[in-house]
Amino acid sequence: MEHLTVALGDYPHVAPLLEGRAGVDGYAVKPVEVRPIIAAYRRMIRDLEFDVCELAPVSYLMAREAGVPITAIPVFINRRFHHGDIQCAPGSGVVVPKDLEGRRVGVRAYSVSTGVWGRGVLSEEYGVDLGTITWVIDDDDHVEGRVPANVERVTDGRSLGSLLQTGELAAAFTGNAGTGRAGAPTAGWEAATPAPETNEAYPLFPDSDIIERDHYLRTGIYPLHSVIVVRTELVERDPELPTKLYNAFAESKRLYLDEDPNWAAQPRLAKQARKIGGDPIPYGLESNKASIEALQRFSRDQGLLDGSESAVFADGTYPDC
Repeated sequence: MEHLTVALGDYPHVAPLLEGRAGVDGYAVKPVEVRPIIAAYRRMIRDLEFDVCELAPVSYLMAREAGVPITAIPVFINRRFHHGDIQCAPGSGVVVPKDLEGRRVGVRAYSVSTGVWGRGVLSEEYGVDLGTITWVIDDDDHVEGRVPANVERVTDGRSLGSLLQTGELAAAFTGNAGTGRAGAPTAGWEAATPAPETNEAYPLFPDSDIIERDHYLRTGIYPLHSVIVVRTELVERDPELPTKLYNAFAESKRLYLDEDPNWAAQPRLAKQARKIGGDPIPYGLESNKASIEALQRFSRDQGLLDGSESAVFADGTYPDC
């Protein structure tokens, strides 16, 4: 039986697959632990180190356009909204999104998915001219070579969090996309210096939960935050592999839900399920059409893709689940 090396984040709904309880027909899964999982993204794109790997969806689109021989299946094991991920510096005077024009905004890397989704919302929903903003980064993109002229790299080793607190940034993305970590994606990278309680940043969208639900109900866009990719060589050898993998991920989620039908062990996903009124991580093409199209549109508009159209997912059988 052929082995598949598989690198995934630490999600309970993929544990049955990694543990062998949800099998890939004709294959034995060999889990490879990479923490943080973001470190695996770069290794997959640059070295094809794994047979199957979780990947940032923007990085996947860029890698595919650059000719990297990887192919995706429509399995999105992590999702999140991003209105609440933009924090403004104390004393910045930023009140509404248009106030960011002409200012400096921090994001880990220009192509990080949170940044692409967030900029897309700022542009399409609020008319923000993204080209007037200087995007300040402190890490490399997984796929290099598509950084626009209005991107500036931090060169003195300071974190985005410290730059936000000193007012050198008007705003920044939070978490792994910005102020919640420091340095390249290696062990311990989340050790960013916390903001002093007396000098708190504040959210650009204070009522983000309400705004996110409204945006979803109006547009159907539910931001993708990871996609499963497989080395194209393996698909060429076994054209049924994408369907086999899809079925295994679907079964893995089903087994998880048998034990935790309300996502109680994953409070963030439980909250998102309530927000959208359904499955917080839907798989398949039709149920994710609006999100896939939005991600491609945002990536093109922000200069990360050249606009050429090509097949995004491997041929296979992908019933929504």
